[in-house]
Parts: sequence; structure tokens; C-alpha cells
Amino acid sequence: MTHHHHWPTIHTHHYGWNNALEPVQRILPGDTLSFEIVDAGGGQLSRSATLETLKNLDFGSINPVTGPVFIEGAKPGDALCVELLEFRTSGWGWTANIPGFGLLADQFPDPYLIVSHHDAQAANFLPGVARVPIKPFTGVIGVAPGESGQHSVVPPRRVGGNLDIRDLSEGSKLYLPIEVNGALFSVGDTHAAQGDGEVCGTAIESPMEITLRFSLLEQANFKTPRFETAGPVTRHHDEKGYYCTTGIGPDLWQASRDATLEMIDHLTKNYALEPIEAYLLCSVAVDLRISEIVDAPNWVVSAYLPKAVMV
Repeated sequence: MTHHHHWPTIHTHHYGWNNALEPVQRILPGDTLSFEIVDAGGGQLSRSATLETLKNLDFGSINPVTGPVFIEGAKPGDALCVELLEFRTSGWGWTANIPGFGLLADQFPDPYLIVSHHDAQAANFLPGVARVPIKPFTGVIGVAPGESGQHSVVPPRRVGGNLDIRDLSEGSKLYLPIEVNGALFSVGDTHAAQGDGEVCGTAIESPMEITLRFSLLEQANFKTPRFETAGPVTRHHDEKGYYCTTGIGPDLWQASRDATLEMIDHLTKNYALEPIEAYLLCSVAVDLRISEIVDAPNWVVSAYLPKAVMV
């Protein structure tokens, strides 16, 4: 088995799924490969970024993914097993409200930016108010779809893509349905921390280096991605319990909005945060959960704020 260290260049990034792309690397099942990931802003935001930087983002250069990688022997019907071995963080990241994007886009129409710094344990997200435990993971991870042509990186797909599953972290295994020969695997959008739901549309977006191992499950015939974790998934921030709000109604989208708005109300009233600060904090630290979906006509969505986050 070979360990390939894949240093990124402009030639190794692409901005959409396309099964006609030439692979930048060929590997065998069992091989390990390292990727240096550019953040979701495509490197346009730095440690010294300002609101003006955010306002001048080139949206044609966001969400780059590194790859594609051709896995020898991979064929349609197989599943690609991706073991997430290691995340080496950069120590900083950004979180933004981008107008027109997010669960509460109609409530927060103005751009806003938080640049935070983190050590191995937590990010100093809102100094003196909130310190967010980090759990690095990759937001975009997938293989090329069988359909020809260029496909956006933004929506998740049956072959993976922009999954934003926080538990695809170190030690987890992800299984991706393969639709083209060689699978054509790509990865990007690394996060230092995120709440389940990523409600404002961004997490703590952070460049980092990751190491993955690849293998194949022949003729698994999975319809959608599956994954398994190596252990508990909330131990990094649940030791002090949670404060929770709810949204209740016949529509899960609206119930999620209501639960989030109630959490913003809690944070602004009890921690002297501006509503936009509370919204971004929800995106990086609050977990949305479907608490009940069987008692029609109303469902329950709960928003869980780890008490350990608040200083």
C-alpha cells in the first residue's frame, strides 16, 4: 500500500461535479492519500479578512474541491469506503452571513463576518461570550455522478457532495455509491466546527490538511451514502448539558426556523448578543434535531445549545 501526499495546485481544484474531468491522481484500493484543502471561500478570505472582503467575494470561485482521484477497479454498483484518518487544522476560520443564503435569509439580509482562531480544543468564536469546541470535518466529500455534464457543488447528492455531516470527522468511515468507473473522488469545504443544520449556511470555514484511506465494497448497490463513527459523537461539548428550544408545526422547514428563532431570542436576552451574532453562533454550535415526526399533523424540531459553549 502506498501513501501519496497530494499537494494542491490550481490544477487540482475544480468547481463542480463532472465525470469527464481528468483525474489528478490514480490509486489502488487500500492506499492512503493526503489532501490540502482550500476553504469554502476559495482562499479569498484570510485571517485578516474584513466585511469588505466578504462583500467582494467572487462567487464563481467558492466551494472548490480537490481532485478528482481515480480508484483502480472501482465500478458502478460498488461503494467507495473512505476512512477519515486525520485532520490537521490551520488554527483559524471564518463564519459569515451571506445575503440570500441560509435558513433565516429573510430575517438577516445584511452581510456579516466573524473571523475566529482556535487551538486543538476550541475556537474563541465570540471573545468573552462563546468558546466553541472544535470537531474538524469535511463538508463536501463525494464521487462523480453518472449523469454527464457539469453539476453544482452546492446541493448534496446521492453520490455524496455537500453533505455537511459533522460526524464525518476523524475516525469515521463513509460509504459512497459509485456511478462511474474509477469513482472520481473529490473533497473540500473543511470545517473546524459546525452545529447540526449549519443554519446560516456557513460553519467555521477553515483550510486544513486531511488524510484519507480508500477501499472498495464490490456490488454494494447502496442508493445513498452511509457512514459509521468510531465512538460517541457529542462528547466534545456535552459535559455541561444543553439549553433547548423547539419549533412545532406541520412543516419541518418552518419548525426548524421557529426553533432557531427561539434560540436566537434566548441568546440575545441572556448573553447580550446582537441577533446576527446569535444566528452565526447557532450555525457553528447549535444542533437541530427532529424530536418527533409521527404525531400528525405537527412535528417537533429541537435546537440544542451546549452549555459548555457559553463562557
